[in-house]
Amino acid sequence: MTDDVFGTAGVRERVLAGWAAAPVRFREDANAEEELALGGYVDRLVVELAQNAADAAARAGVRGRVLFEFRNNTLVVANTGAPLDAEGVQSLATLRASAKRADPAGEEGAPSAPASSPAEVGGGQAGVLTVGRFGVGFSAVLAVTDEPVVLSRSGGVRFSKADTADAIAGLAGELDTEVRRRDGQVPVLRLPFEADGEPPAGYDTAVILPLRDEAAAALVRRLLAEADDALLLALPGLERIEIETADDHRVLQDVESRWHIHRVSGTFTTAERDQLLADRPTEERSRPSWSVVWALPRFPATDTPTVIHAPTPTDEPLSLGALLLASFPLDSTRRHVAKGPLTDRLVNEAAAAYGELLRARVADGDTVLHLVPTGLAAGALDRVLRDEILQVLPGVELLHAVEDGVLRPRDAVVVEGADDAFNTVLAPIVPGLIAARREDRLALDALQVRRLELAEVVDQLGGDEPPAWWRHLYSSLTTMVTDPLIRESLGTLPVPLADGRLVRGARGLLLPGPEIPVDILAAFGEYGVRVVHPDAVDPALERLGAIPATPRSLLEDSSVRTAVEHSADADDPDAVAHAVLSLVAADPAQAEGLWWLNDLVLRDAEGELVPANALVVEGSDAQAILDPDEVAPIAREVLDRYGLPALESVGVLATLGVVAASDVALDQLPESVQDLDAIEDWAYDVAPDGSRYGATVGELEAIRDLDWITDDNWPKALQIIGSEPDLRRALVTQVRIVGPDDRPLGVPSYAAWWIREHVLLDDGEPLAGRADPEAEPVLATFLDEAPTWTTDLDPEVRTAVGLVRDVGDLDADGISLVLDRLADPERDVDAASILRLWTRLGTLALFPGDAPEQTRVLDADGATRVIDADQAVVIDGPMWVQREDLGGFVIGSGAAADGLSDLLDVPMAQEIAEGKIDGEGTAADVPPIVRELVPEVPATWWEHEELTVDGVEVSWWVDADGAPHAATFDGLAKALAWSAGRWDRRHVIRAVLNEPDRSTELLVDAVYD
Repeated sequence: MTDDVFGTAGVRERVLAGWAAAPVRFREDANAEEELALGGYVDRLVVELAQNAADAAARAGVRGRVLFEFRNNTLVVANTGAPLDAEGVQSLATLRASAKRADPAGEEGAPSAPASSPAEVGGGQAGVLTVGRFGVGFSAVLAVTDEPVVLSRSGGVRFSKADTADAIAGLAGELDTEVRRRDGQVPVLRLPFEADGEPPAGYDTAVILPLRDEAAAALVRRLLAEADDALLLALPGLERIEIETADDHRVLQDVESRWHIHRVSGTFTTAERDQLLADRPTEERSRPSWSVVWALPRFPATDTPTVIHAPTPTDEPLSLGALLLASFPLDSTRRHVAKGPLTDRLVNEAAAAYGELLRARVADGDTVLHLVPTGLAAGALDRVLRDEILQVLPGVELLHAVEDGVLRPRDAVVVEGADDAFNTVLAPIVPGLIAARREDRLALDALQVRRLELAEVVDQLGGDEPPAWWRHLYSSLTTMVTDPLIRESLGTLPVPLADGRLVRGARGLLLPGPEIPVDILAAFGEYGVRVVHPDAVDPALERLGAIPATPRSLLEDSSVRTAVEHSADADDPDAVAHAVLSLVAADPAQAEGLWWLNDLVLRDAEGELVPANALVVEGSDAQAILDPDEVAPIAREVLDRYGLPALESVGVLATLGVVAASDVALDQLPESVQDLDAIEDWAYDVAPDGSRYGATVGELEAIRDLDWITDDNWPKALQIIGSEPDLRRALVTQVRIVGPDDRPLGVPSYAAWWIREHVLLDDGEPLAGRADPEAEPVLATFLDEAPTWTTDLDPEVRTAVGLVRDVGDLDADGISLVLDRLADPERDVDAASILRLWTRLGTLALFPGDAPEQTRVLDADGATRVIDADQAVVIDGPMWVQREDLGGFVIGSGAAADGLSDLLDVPMAQEIAEGKIDGEGTAADVPPIVRELVPEVPATWWEHEELTVDGVEVSWWVDADGAPHAATFDGLAKALAWSAGRWDRRHVIRAVLNEPDRSTELLVDAVYD
């Protein structure tokens, strides 16, 4: 047995006496210890023992070392520093009373630190975070053991649940009853006992904890595994923590190599202490110092504690990505920060220190926007702390400027949508500009960084910068302009032009290329052609709507059109002509469809200025056929300089020209064709049902200047048109018109229509409607003869200009002419001719003209004569020819008969006669040989002695039911053939009926039909 160096017997005697005198004190101590062991300190064993080690090191004025060794179900915690003394033992055996108290002799009540205190070891005015010295925190050992032992170089002390119970049992009385009520649960740490032993070599004190059970062992293993750098950060008095178990060996040291640490501390004045600590316990009010430590991991992979330390872990969550250790006041559970003015003050100090921590990081070149509080707070204290931090950070130099330097957020500006390249260009002209990533948006908003919309910045651009500066700016936009929204924001971007102007917006500007000389661009300057200055050209401008200035794009520019249309009034018309013709000469196809180039004035052979569309090439076909009062020859030097293809592209004629247009609405003809002679009349004439509204033409090609062809030059003009493919196509190809009902209709081309309407021969009569040299002879007899020179024209050309080859070529006037001449009694027309003509006339479409009052008919005797139309009848079947009583006959078959009836306005025979057979007749069988030869004939026919229809005698008839009736063999043959629908076999049927002995011959012939 060792000497009782710490007076433990006296402590036990006083405690037991107190319990015996007042058993309620026993209950209070037992409840308090149990509350600490099972509540506030249940999982704080490692932290509290490390804290006690740090206190011991501080009292000794050294940096402490701690060893946690867990073997054989026993945890040994050894540390260096001041050894255990009687005051410390008293503290261990006294709940809620630490041995560490402030020295009232110190200034403003502050404790006196040793010369080599942790404050000095840590460097500068570092915070000394202490909450006790072998005091209340030691009760954490009760979570795992009932027999804790403390061995020191100065002696040892132990505590024992069993020995405490025995000591209480010796007192008997009410205490014994109370213990039974508590199921044997007694305070362990109130009765110290002397203990033998020494701490491990190299250490001054050791806490030995025989573990209660496997649950305690599991808790110890977990707490040791969770021990990390936070211990060293919370306890700066420790320089090394060694953890050794059966499965692991770790050493925690050199914490500053893994963390950026910022420490601040201070001491409250008497006035501050009275205000801030008024609601705190007495012993806490005697310690008016405060401290705050922020730690930020140096390496991204380092886990950051997610709770506030005060200085040991609390249950207050923290969401800032850094470790906060501060001398916050705690509630009785030591797990939550107590509310009050002291906490509010420390929140302010912590926020200011956080700003300084981030400032230091930025000064070292780091970015810290990810450390700016955003989103939702993790708890009430976290929310208050974040709010205060966000009050501080806008005034702290945290943001790297695009140019050199660091800015306070309140002085910084972000341009929305700008990337690094564009920011670099903007930095000299936008004060306080910083670069910002999309993921930094929330942090910048939290810092109250001012945002400028890209469009707002663009609107402010503009000055005396040279074109090369602008090109550098556009080059910086290369990546940004791929975003449609950013392109919209850049809609007013200034662009320098070749003429010295600075305009806003790239859309529609022309980007010059090497193929376009500068003098050409200069010629259009006065008309507003907007060409980007060559030194400012960059591909980004094209993405913003600028157009590469090819010859075509430049010619299409509205300003060039203006220059052309006003070239006659220009200060230098020749310069405009040179600019346009130079562009066209580079590639004449570039001018295709630009009809207004015809207005360009050029010099004629006399030196006068004449629009291009009124100029012809000397000696050309155009000069040969066009009226010299309307056109003039172009100057030879102009032709030699630019070439015929370029001149033809702007309207100068070497032959006739063609104007083309697409998607033409007949009621709104485009400008390109409005100068064509009588084009409005053509549109009206060819429109469906005479209405131009809603009618469209997909492709329209028209020969221009037809009205300038002199009358005596039409033979040559038509030869030219027929021999040149473009002209020929524009003449002979019908125009496809789609009406409002979407039905297509083919109509004559404009050129064909114009020639038919306007070209007259020497006799003053139109060329159109005359008989084509190859016309049907019968039809030709009713038409005027075409000039002999038309024989040299292509047949398609002859048809297009209105010459008539067959009935189908007749227009309405031609049909009227033929009908009038057909009804001329002075004309001699034989039956064969009239029958052929009727067959062709019956196939015509609906005739829009008036029917003739007289018409030519065929008599029964085979002669033709002219009668009044109301005395004629159309015969569409051979049996009606027998009805001489009906009047003069117009003969037709099938659809042709219907067409003749409509054309001549003459009724069909069955419309004026009933065609009813008088009497019934006698049924007879059709001879088998007839049915053998013509299987379609019916099996029965009806024989009549005298056959009459509507009272008129006939030789045969087929009634409405298709039954044949006949009074003669010849009539029977016709009746059988007509009823069978085989009129072509009537002669065969008649032969076998008249000569039965020829049956075999006819059957043999039929084999070869």
